[in-house]
Amino acid sequence: MLIRENYLSKIRGFYDSNLIKILVGIRRCGKSVILNQIIEELKKKKRIASDHIIVINFEFIEFEELLDYKKLNSYVKDKIKDTKIYYLFLDEVQNVDNFEKVINSLQASIKNISIFLTGSNSKMLSDELSTVLSGRYVLFNINPLSYKEYVALAGKNGEDLTTFWDYAKWGGLPNRCEFTNEADIKNYLHSVYDSIILRDVVKRLNLKDTVLFDMILQYLISTAGREFSAENIIKYLNQKNKKISNETLYTYIDALCKALILKKVYRYDIVGKSILKTLNKYYVTDLGIAQIKNNNSEFKNYIVLENIVYNELIYRGYEVYIGKTKTGEVDFLAKKDGFVKYIQVTYEIAGNEDALTREFGAYKTINDSYPKYVISLDKIDLSQEGIKHLNLIDFLLSEDF
Repeated sequence: MLIRENYLSKIRGFYDSNLIKILVGIRRCGKSVILNQIIEELKKKKRIASDHIIVINFEFIEFEELLDYKKLNSYVKDKIKDTKIYYLFLDEVQNVDNFEKVINSLQASIKNISIFLTGSNSKMLSDELSTVLSGRYVLFNINPLSYKEYVALAGKNGEDLTTFWDYAKWGGLPNRCEFTNEADIKNYLHSVYDSIILRDVVKRLNLKDTVLFDMILQYLISTAGREFSAENIIKYLNQKNKKISNETLYTYIDALCKALILKKVYRYDIVGKSILKTLNKYYVTDLGIAQIKNNNSEFKNYIVLENIVYNELIYRGYEVYIGKTKTGEVDFLAKKDGFVKYIQVTYEIAGNEDALTREFGAYKTINDSYPKYVISLDKIDLSQEGIKHLNLIDFLLSEDF
């Protein structure tokens, strides 16, 4: 089993805290596995007895009765027998209507309880949740496997380009590593996607035209990394004889983000040092889902590398923006712990003067001293004028950045 230490190390300090621990991520990204790893640590390292660990997975039929929030509340309270700390794990808790009331009640009435929740959509991030819990929680965003995690789980050579392109094509949902046949991988990814759409989108929005929804997703995936234009999408749909209003379009896109299929990335004005709310971009959470919904034959070459770097930066805990300069933009501005890094991503630049000039020249109007990088698949180091050039695979396999 792959121990997902990147997340455990962040959660570990909160094991005994009365803050509610919330793990949020796209379906099948490995949240339940992380919960099980926490439980194992509690049992083996902290010697917590099994009767002080309460585990409920709301996707299991044996807990179906507890989808009634009042019965769930009673069930948990009946498990509390003494004053020692109890650890409560509620997996896919968004399936319980009014689960916020249960959590709030338990936290207020039971002092010796540590609560862990997982969820697969942004109902876990809603204003309602924030209001009910009143800041008494800490959130952990769980992503599909990073490239380094994928290599470890699959037992492959991470420096091999074949391994890299397999990850780039089929993504990092852990269970897809069980399959080697492309048809099986596709079937698995389609089943994950269908479960996301049916449970987290169609049901919540009461969608009637799922074909239209699918077309919007395909368009956004095929244009990932480009500036978003509602006008262009509407024009594209009109060509396909599909009419849609601006309001409906934004409702559908918001649903894709709430289902954690897409992530919106805002632009950051480097000169004005402010976040801009216009001309944002979208990247996909998992490249495997993108692969099965993509209709752009060039997707692998000019979009996927940028998407991989974006996901890696998020995995490493950075806030990520598109950097707006005086004359153009930088692919990514990454912020963490008060520091900033600038990143340009491209396919290859060796022997291509135009690409070399374009990628390194993107930094010409940035006068601050924060580190600047160009990341590509080139094997030779083309660093110049204080701008560091990194090989993409080396970057993904590195310990630090």
